[in-house]
Amino acid sequence: MKSYPKSLFHALLLGLFTILSFCANAQEGPQLNLQRIKISAGMYQIDTQLAMTPTERQIGLMNRPAMPAHEGMLFVFEQPTKQCFWMKNTLLPLTAAFVADDGTIVNLEDMKPQTLEAHCSSKEVRYVLEMNQGWFAKRGIKAGTKLSGAPFKQ
Repeated sequence: MKSYPKSLFHALLLGLFTILSFCANAQEGPQLNLQRIKISAGMYQIDTQLAMTPTERQIGLMNRPAMPAHEGMLFVFEQPTKQCFWMKNTLLPLTAAFVADDGTIVNLEDMKPQTLEAHCSSKEVRYVLEMNQGWFAKRGIKAGTKLSGAPFKQ
């Protein structure tokens, strides 16, 4: 069996810990490179990031210190079901719009940052749109308002 100098072993060990630390921090940071689409709420355009995979949906808007007013995140699920969201590791106060297949907002829920309180859809839905808290209210958008864009069946 060949032996290597301790300094080489320590250098490899340090490199491994550096890589593992980087990977752990990358998973804890915000998602920044998600696919984007434009959707509309009446005359208001929303630059929407899509959370489509289980991992993207799980991370959502966690660990983001800010989000521009005209942006949101649309969570897309494979089939309609009762959806429930919480705010673990989410730094921003958000409002979740639970949205039917045709784009109709079923209900809105304000959510406080860094809490585990469940906020659920009142009906089965496939889509959930998260926006900065107050965005919907300031524009008079409420349950029954229809969103339009590529994901919604018109």
